[in-house]
Amino acid sequence: MCGITGLINIDGAPVSPVILKRMTDAIAHRGPDGEGQWIEGNVGLGHRRLAIIDLSPAGHQPMISSDHRYVLSYNGEVYNYRELRTDLEAEGVWFRSQTDSEVVLNALAHWGTDALLKFNGMFAFAIYDKEKQKLFIVRDRLGIKPVYYYNSAAAFRIASEIKQFTAFSDFTAEANKEKLYHYLNTGDFSFDSGTMWKNVFELEPGHCIELDLSTWKPGGAITPRRWYAPPFGQLLDISYEDAVSEFRARLDQSVKFR
Repeated sequence: MCGITGLINIDGAPVSPVILKRMTDAIAHRGPDGEGQWIEGNVGLGHRRLAIIDLSPAGHQPMISSDHRYVLSYNGEVYNYRELRTDLEAEGVWFRSQTDSEVVLNALAHWGTDALLKFNGMFAFAIYDKEKQKLFIVRDRLGIKPVYYYNSAAAFRIASEIKQFTAFSDFTAEANKEKLYHYLNTGDFSFDSGTMWKNVFELEPGHCIELDLSTWKPGGAITPRRWYAPPFGQLLDISYEDAVSEFRARLDQSVKFR
């Protein structure tokens, strides 16, 4: 399963390793096989690991690129990582592990945000570019993997589960009455990016957040952008039999990937 966490102190104060570990420990059940934290100044990333593909220490996270520029905390699986690895190796990229995590890290470092459309999988991750001081947070196309964020006057935080935010004294577990009222009246939980807790937001499926820490102002607005939209409304001029055959082929391929 794995779990991620991230923290930016808006006032520039160094991230506390105690608090970052407390946030990471809160989701120990998501990753019983390992945990790690990375801190540089006022930016910190944490990770809990469930080892599946590469069980060796080479899959430890947060994962740092070979040039030490990028740091990744990643949850999920990219099913076509072997194909992407082959493409990257053909372009001169080398690997230290057999993990899909390192493929995600190197793909983003090599192709930039264009790599997102190459990923076939379920994922949530945060990657920090130390050179450009940019934090990039992404949720997969259908929102299979969770990402929550909380932006206060003191810090910007991301998490796989809301309870990670309770590591901070300024977090008030106040109910979002508008969301609660809407849910009790309609039974609809997901009418926007809000959650049942006030000031806690869920990154919507197919969306990402990019923060440029060199220009972002304390308490500045967080504006997620859509990187993927389902291609609804596309009509295919094919027979029923061909449609059944195509559906079966796609279903078989999907199961094979997983």
